[in-house]
Amino acid sequence: MLDKETRLNLLREMHYVRLVEEEIAARYPNEQMRCPVHLSIGQEAVPAGFALAVRDTDYAVSTHRGHAHYLAKGGDLGAMIAEIYGKSTGCSRGKGGSMHLIDLAVRFMGSTAIVGNSIPIGVGLGLSSQLRAKDDVSCIFLGDGAVEEGVFFESLNFAAVKKLPVLFICENNLYSVYSPFRVRQPESRSIARMVEAFGVKSVQADGNDVELVYQSLTNAFREIRCGGGPVFIEFLTYRWREHCGPSFDDDLGYRSDEEVAHWKQRDPIKLLTDKLCLELPDFDLKSNDLIFKLQAKIKTAFKFAEDSPFPDPSEAFNGVYSNG
Repeated sequence: MLDKETRLNLLREMHYVRLVEEEIAARYPNEQMRCPVHLSIGQEAVPAGFALAVRDTDYAVSTHRGHAHYLAKGGDLGAMIAEIYGKSTGCSRGKGGSMHLIDLAVRFMGSTAIVGNSIPIGVGLGLSSQLRAKDDVSCIFLGDGAVEEGVFFESLNFAAVKKLPVLFICENNLYSVYSPFRVRQPESRSIARMVEAFGVKSVQADGNDVELVYQSLTNAFREIRCGGGPVFIEFLTYRWREHCGPSFDDDLGYRSDEEVAHWKQRDPIKLLTDKLCLELPDFDLKSNDLIFKLQAKIKTAFKFAEDSPFPDPSEAFNGVYSNG
């Protein structure tokens, strides 16, 4: 069993991600955020476990659903919200929006809208660590849809051959937009077992049990730093809201009410909260104080974004590059 401080920190990290994204969802109809947003509400256990297991010197890259990963790596909240608002103080100077987040100060090396696009970047970062004889790990977040891209297999094979210090973190939330896993891959296929065929240690774990997530990631980091080569972890989890946007889309009928209800009962925040309520007599007081502090931090970040200026039109092509 994890110690009390670690468990409270895991709860804090989950609340942090959820409160930020719920505030984004609440304010999105005001039409000040004009870019698409892909929320991770319901999937908070993975970034929370990652936040406590990762080192400051490790690298991370992510996907279109990357808010939680950016925050878990320590990315600046004000800069992220300002980016979503399209402001000049945003982490991509207001040019990238929600799907293009970066904070080099904490080695969050970027997220991208193209499925699978950041995977080879993360493998390259792992190669750079190996060449410099560092024990920094490159962490690659991806979804279940990305394992259907050719670049995933090429990157996985290269990481295996070179025994690179790379941690592949797959958040399998069972859907690619509206398509369930069963219509995209054979029903008998397990992503984790498929990856094992490449000679990469692979684990499948409950992505809504934050304590198990943390332990799985901690073990993976330890093995990689000891020279064991890449590790792949498939975390089974579930998004509550629509694929893209702040709303719920259960009326579309691509997933049943029973399925959604099942996963909401497995809310990662609720699961840990219920445990702590039984074990810590003073938990409610700590929890309320925790949430109050997070809400104040989030309010400050949104005010910063709203008060920040838009980029000057003359800067439209600054920092923009083409490989044509």
